Amino acid sequence: MAHRAPPAPAEPGMRPALRAEARPRDVWAWAMYDFANSGYTTVVITALFNAYFVAVVVDGQPWATLAWTAALAVSYLAVLATAPVVGAFADLRAAKKRLLALSTAGCVLFTALLYFAQPGALWLAVACLVLSNFFFGTGENLIAAFLPELARGRGMGRVSGWGWGLGYLGGLFTLGLCLAWIAWAEKRGQGAADYVPVAMLITAAMFALASLPTLLLLPERAVPREGRALDAWREVARTLRSAAGFPDLRRFLTAALCYQAGVHTVIALAAIYANQAMGFTTQQTLLLVLAVNVAAAAGAFLFGHVQDRLGPVRAIAWVLVGWLFTIVLAAVARTPGTFWAAAHLAGLCLGASQSGGRALVGLLSPPSRRAEFFGFWGLATKLSAILGPLSYGLVTWASDGDHRRALWATGLFFVVGLALLIGVHAGRGRRAALRAERALSKAPP
Repeated sequence: MAHRAPPAPAEPGMRPALRAEARPRDVWAWAMYDFANSGYTTVVITALFNAYFVAVVVDGQPWATLAWTAALAVSYLAVLATAPVVGAFADLRAAKKRLLALSTAGCVLFTALLYFAQPGALWLAVACLVLSNFFFGTGENLIAAFLPELARGRGMGRVSGWGWGLGYLGGLFTLGLCLAWIAWAEKRGQGAADYVPVAMLITAAMFALASLPTLLLLPERAVPREGRALDAWREVARTLRSAAGFPDLRRFLTAALCYQAGVHTVIALAAIYANQAMGFTTQQTLLLVLAVNVAAAAGAFLFGHVQDRLGPVRAIAWVLVGWLFTIVLAAVARTPGTFWAAAHLAGLCLGASQSGGRALVGLLSPPSRRAEFFGFWGLATKLSAILGPLSYGLVTWASDGDHRRALWATGLFFVVGLALLIGVHAGRGRRAALRAERALSKAPP
C-alpha cells in the first residue's frame, strides 16, 4: 500500500525545480523516505506511545512527563554529538546511502523492541526509545543531505515540500493502520497494555517496507574524496573555524534552534497535553493527530510554492506568527472545538516550518559539503529537541502538573526565533556559500 501512495513529484511544473541530472523517479525515491519514517514520529513520539509511556509504563507518576522528555533529551543529545561528524564522514566517503541504510535498520529494530515495554518495564522502554530515536534522527539528517543533489536553488522549497507532504501522508497511513488495530482490539476487550505493543510492531514493519524505494532506487551522486576516516573530524573543525564566513547560516541555525524547540515540544507532547489538560480519550487523541497530519501534509505541499515566491526567510517568518496564534488558542481552549481549531492550525504550521527550514539550509550550504552542513542543521534541531520538551517537562513538574502554564512557556521559543530570523538574508547567505565552494575547488589537495 505504501508504494501506491500518490507521489507529489508528479505535479505539473516539476522539471524546472529539479537539477538537470535529477530524474522524477529519484525525487519520488527520496520523498518515500519521508513517507517511511513519519510513521515513527507520528505513532511513537506524537500520538500513541508517549501517552502510553506516561499513563501505563510509568503508571501516571508525577514525574512521568519529565521522564518522557528526559529520555528524548538523551537521544537527541547523542544525535547532537554525532551529527556533524557523521555528515562529514558521509561527504568524505560518499557514504550517505550506506549510513542511511544502517540508521534505518537501527530505528526499525528498536521500535520493534518497544513491543516488550509493558507496565513497569521503565528502563527497557527508555533504552529502546533512546536508541530508536537516535537512529531516526541520524537518518533524518542523512536523507536531508540528498535534497541539494535533486533540486535547483529556487526549487528547493517545492521539492522539500513534496517530501514533507508525502511524509505526513505516510504518518497518516501508519497511524490509520494502528487506529484500525486498536479499534479491533478494544472491541474484544483488550487494554492499552495489549494493543499498544502490537502497534509498535506495525510501525516498525511499515518503516522497513516503505523505505525500500529509497534504499534501492535513490542514487548516491557524491564522489568520494581522498582521506582517512579521522579526516571527518578535521572537516568539522574547519567548518567551525570558518563559521564567520557564513553569518546568515549561523544566525538562521540559532533562530531555528529557538523556534524548533517549540515545534519539537508540540510534536513530543501533543497527545499528553490532549489527555492531561483536555481530558481526551485514546481514540479522540488518535483522531486529533490524524487531523493534524492531514493539515500538516497540506501545509508542506502548499508552503513549498509560497516559499519559492515570497522567499524563504519571509515565508518562515509568517509561519512563526501562525505558531504564536496556535499556542495562544490552545492555551486558552476550554472546549474541544477550540482545541480542535488550534490543532488544525498547528498542523498547517508544522508542515510549513519543517519543509521551509530544510530548504533554506540547502540554499545556504556549499555544494560539496552538504552532508556536513546538514549535520550542523541536525545539531541545531536536535539541541532544540532537548531544550523544548525538557523545559516543558520541568515546568509541569515544578507547577504540579500545570500543562497550560508549560504551553505558555513554549510560546517564548517562537517569539525569540522570530526575532532572530528577521536578520537573516538568504541571497547574501547563498553568495557566501558559493564563494566558499569556489575557494575549496581552488585549494591545493
